[in-house]
Amino acid sequence: MRVLAVLLLAACGSDGSTEQPLFPADYAATYQQVRNCRYSIEHDLQYIRVLVSPDALTPYNGRTAPFPAGSIVLKEQYDGDDTTCAGPIVQWTVMQKLATGTDADNLDWEWQRVDAKKKITTGDIKKCTTCHKACIAPPDGYDGTCTMP
Repeated sequence: MRVLAVLLLAACGSDGSTEQPLFPADYAATYQQVRNCRYSIEHDLQYIRVLVSPDALTPYNGRTAPFPAGSIVLKEQYDGDDTTCAGPIVQWTVMQKLATGTDADNLDWEWQRVDAKKKITTGDIKKCTTCHKACIAPPDGYDGTCTMP
């Protein structure tokens, strides 16, 4: 009976979702910080740090080279009282660059929100893209990334 219960639970899965975060579990080993810990009124009134995948570093910092398809901009989000970003991450907001012309409505980025348990919680993507459309060119940003480093 116990074996049957275990098999049934395994077959059901947790929520049926197979979607994975856009960033690797070990991102901290290779991603570079491009914005240090700071308060963000745009992202749930939390403290944030921004990191980028190695292939996004030059475009993010230089603001002239295109982001290559597949590159990642990742925002770690911390509790609103964590002024040093030293505590646990409460969620991530992630942008992954798509090939030019793939999804103009979303600025040719795939958007994702991931909770602390690494579950995808993406809600209204239009909320993200509406704000980020103002960040196409300096001085307000570059290619949909909204702040200068």
